[in-house]
Amino acid sequence: MKKILSPRDSEALLQTLEFRFRQNMGRHPGVDWSEVLTKLEGAPEKLRALSEMERTGGDPDVVGRVGAERIVFVDCSPETPPGRISFCYDREA
Repeated sequence: MKKILSPRDSEALLQTLEFRFRQNMGRHPGVDWSEVLTKLEGAPEKLRALSEMERTGGDPDVVGRVGAERIVFVDCSPETPPGRISFCYDREA
């Protein structure tokens, strides 16, 4: 698996993330998209992780920050995407 997205895939993902960010401003008060964009452009490996969330049916979005430096993304999909559901059956339990 490649570690960095192509420029075209990166741009498409950034557009999706920006749209979701702007549609859900209540999730990240005090965080500006330009700050998020700068951080993501400086860390292409992070885009890859967000791309995988998106690819598997998730809705990654910013939910805040940790300190002044870190932006926190989580999967905000209302339910676990079908491709990520797993279960364990223990006959003894």
